[in-house]
Amino acid sequence: MKFTAKQIAEILEGEIDGNENVEVFKLSKIEEGEKGSLTFLSNLKYTPFIYTTNASVVIVNKNFTPDKELKTVLIKVEDAYNAFSKLLEFYDEIKLNKTGIETPSFVSETAKIGKEIYLGAFSYIGNNVIVGDNVKIYPNVYIGDNVTIASNTTIFTGAKIYSETVIGESCVIHAGTVIGADGFGFIPNTEGVYNKIPQIGNVIIEDNVNIGAATTIDRATMGSTIIRNGVKLDNQIQVAHNVEIGKNTVIAAQTGIAGSTKIGESCMIGGQVGIAGHLTLGNNIKIQAQSGIGRNIKDNEILQGSPAFGYSNYYKSYVYFKKLPELVATINSLEKEIKALKEE
Repeated sequence: MKFTAKQIAEILEGEIDGNENVEVFKLSKIEEGEKGSLTFLSNLKYTPFIYTTNASVVIVNKNFTPDKELKTVLIKVEDAYNAFSKLLEFYDEIKLNKTGIETPSFVSETAKIGKEIYLGAFSYIGNNVIVGDNVKIYPNVYIGDNVTIASNTTIFTGAKIYSETVIGESCVIHAGTVIGADGFGFIPNTEGVYNKIPQIGNVIIEDNVNIGAATTIDRATMGSTIIRNGVKLDNQIQVAHNVEIGKNTVIAAQTGIAGSTKIGESCMIGGQVGIAGHLTLGNNIKIQAQSGIGRNIKDNEILQGSPAFGYSNYYKSYVYFKKLPELVATINSLEKEIKALKEE
């Protein structure tokens, strides 16, 4: 799909310096720009590339003044980085703007389907499912019975949504994600054999949630596992049964959250963090990558380590961790000197 510089400037409310009819059909980095591509300049260290790039159009800040002649068309905006981000969103919407029901696919007679939906081939929609308007369900997606999916949500290829799950508006669920599988609930009998505890709850995902590829969110034993508004989950995260994640919290890849733990609002959790079960983590906390959390956490704490402790204390201690061999040698030497003095 091609766009003229004029069309792009209208979307971004920018000013054109150059030929408004020049066309672009792809995006690029400024240092890799080719004819027909669109790029941007916001970081000053990349300024030299604007004089050598072959990109047809470059988005720049309004205060940018070239030192020499350019061979590209400029679109001047208040903030080039934000404008380019806006354009990426616009481009993504167009690229993913599919509608219609492909075949073969299965939709239960009892399901209620909204307007302008897209249902990819080999997808399955079970009994009593409710799908809102403008929902996009890509090929090979499974939607179990009694699931509700609100408007403007996108579910990518191969995701599995188990029964009774509730998904809010404008969510994005990436490929291979599993939502609503049984929580890990077993109890040993008198012979030491583990018997399964039925998992009869569900998963609730509120509005504007993004869930990365191959992430798993387990259904509650009873009640609900809840992902609140605006949460962003990376790829390959495990969220166990009855967990609750507060609004606008972000969690990086390979983190595991054990059952019944409650995480507060606006938290930032790094990759490969392990969080034990039945804990309460406060609001606005930050947990560094590969930390292990085994206690309740108060609001605004910053943690690192395994088991995790105060971020600043961790870095003070780490100075000594690196010098342990030297410190041990020094202690051994001092002990010998003290012993020798005592023997005199």
